[in-house]
Amino acid sequence: MRVRTVSIFLMALLFIPLSVVPVLASSEETVSTKQQQQMVNIAHRGASGHAPENTMAAFQRAFEMKADYIEIDVQMTKDGKLAIIHDTTVDRTTNGTGSVGDLTLEELQQLDAGSWFSEEFAGEKIPTFEEVLDAYRGKIGILIELKSPELYPGIEEKVAETLMERNMHKPNNNKIIIQSFNHESMQRSKELLPSIPHGVLAGLSWADVTDEQLAQFATYADYYNPNMNIVTHDLVDRVHAKGMEMYPYTVRTQEQADNLFELGVDGIITDFPEYVDKHPGGK
Repeated sequence: MRVRTVSIFLMALLFIPLSVVPVLASSEETVSTKQQQQMVNIAHRGASGHAPENTMAAFQRAFEMKADYIEIDVQMTKDGKLAIIHDTTVDRTTNGTGSVGDLTLEELQQLDAGSWFSEEFAGEKIPTFEEVLDAYRGKIGILIELKSPELYPGIEEKVAETLMERNMHKPNNNKIIIQSFNHESMQRSKELLPSIPHGVLAGLSWADVTDEQLAQFATYADYYNPNMNIVTHDLVDRVHAKGMEMYPYTVRTQEQADNLFELGVDGIITDFPEYVDKHPGGK
């Protein structure tokens, strides 16, 4: 009887690999799907491939396309107001000329910020920071870039005050993030808004960033967001090892989105949100 029992046990062991293999495959598939679903979709200056950048039309298009975040560029006017525009001059994206910092908010808002893109958007205005916050808070994440803050002393404080007035300075599912190429500005901003995640932007010159530099960034930043052309598996791994996430910029083709997806980044900053959504498991 004992011999029969042992034989049955040994026969059962032979079948274990067959039953385990599908379970393991299913587990791997689950992990893969989870990773795909976690890919964060950030609409660069709004859905700027479909509407004029940094306008309410572009932000609304991004919202309708179900992006996770809109990315906006904040600068300061001559009269100390916060305006949403990328370039430090109005020449490229409006029918006006001159530096943002030399114009009052009233002067900025008299400009046409849509016709350059398409006549369909003629009359689009340069929005204010407050206008964007009030329109989209609680509806979509907002990735706030402080654009050339060295030109606007005190902009970090003004941004902080505006967020605090709306009780948006507390973490709310990471729906507010602040970033800049000016890393000293991010250190100041983090001191003012310790509960809000911050990110450092990195251009091509940061292709050889060291572990020591990443460790320094990690003392105040939650994100290391580089130009997509310097992203490698190794860089992604090293950024993750320092406890930070990575949202590279700026995707303008499906191939670029696919490449970043394969490299294992956490999110993608893109002019075309649909390129990120086309991945299996996307929205």
